[in-house]
Amino acid sequence: MGVKIKDVARAAGVSVTSVSRVLNKSEHISEKLEKKVLRAIEDLNYSPSLIAKSLKRNKTYLIGVIIPDITSNFQAMILSRIEEIAGRRGYNLLVSNIVEDTEKVVKYLNIYQEMRVDGIVLMHEKLNRDIGLFLDKTQIPLVVHADLGMNLSTVIIDDFKAGYDATSYLISQGHRRIAMIAGDKRDLCAGLKRLEGYTVACMDHGIEVNEALIRYGDYKLSSGYRLMSELLRESRGEFTAVFAASDDMAAGAVNCIHDHQLHVPGDLSVIGFDGSQIADIVRPKLTTIKQPVDRISECTVDLLLEIIEANEQSSSTHTMRTIVLEHELVEQGSCRAYEPRRVPSKD
Repeated sequence: MGVKIKDVARAAGVSVTSVSRVLNKSEHISEKLEKKVLRAIEDLNYSPSLIAKSLKRNKTYLIGVIIPDITSNFQAMILSRIEEIAGRRGYNLLVSNIVEDTEKVVKYLNIYQEMRVDGIVLMHEKLNRDIGLFLDKTQIPLVVHADLGMNLSTVIIDDFKAGYDATSYLISQGHRRIAMIAGDKRDLCAGLKRLEGYTVACMDHGIEVNEALIRYGDYKLSSGYRLMSELLRESRGEFTAVFAASDDMAAGAVNCIHDHQLHVPGDLSVIGFDGSQIADIVRPKLTTIKQPVDRISECTVDLLLEIIEANEQSSSTHTMRTIVLEHELVEQGSCRAYEPRRVPSKD
């Protein structure tokens, strides 16, 4: 059996109440009492029960995080920074990796509710009826990373504008036949809006959108490779540039292009999305739309703790807020200006 608070009290020759007052840093504790209790704690290697503290304070210092796919370079970066920032504020994370399975979202939301977490971060961007019902009814402080069309506190970038800017950049480089490896069709938030940005940018520049040049992936490297292979097989010569809705898919596309004995950016320009570590690992380095990882993470934790603290101090409803952060287009080596191939003169 582990050491209990009554064992510390017995070793220090004081009451359990006195030990509790020292542990909770209560006021009006004599220096002599504090030294006796701390010495007994050290001698017995006593660690206060987290469960007991949680029950007493009605607070667990736990934040539940639901991540779509922990193998994603970008999402892993966000998770790592949230853990670091929350840790500095005294909170620990419970992480659920749903591997893009929407059925698991409701499962883990209910588990977090039963575990009485202080707050939840929902990084998943797909919404179904059951998820919507839970989010609409829950009293748990919550921050989401997508505009789900509900009255929720959100931290996002403008995915439409980011998709528009990526496509417009390729157009400014002289490309007019631009393929897109888009996100999951079920992703009505980031995925759909990046695709809409691509579509509107083409139309605004007088370019007809060719549905045959659009493919739908799952943001992973393997789907980028597979879909690039499809494009090369079915639409060879019909495009000069590719916009991929994630750096992972863009890296997969670059690998596929190389395997087809073509060159990036000599034969095809490729632009990614996220600004993740893989953008600097792949060769050539990816030109990409960079999301502000540090700011997304900081704002997520700050906003969630703001809601938690407001709920602890008052029973009044906290005003939901949407924070929209700026993206950045980072030019690297995977894009170049389009130069039409010249047909040699017969003369």
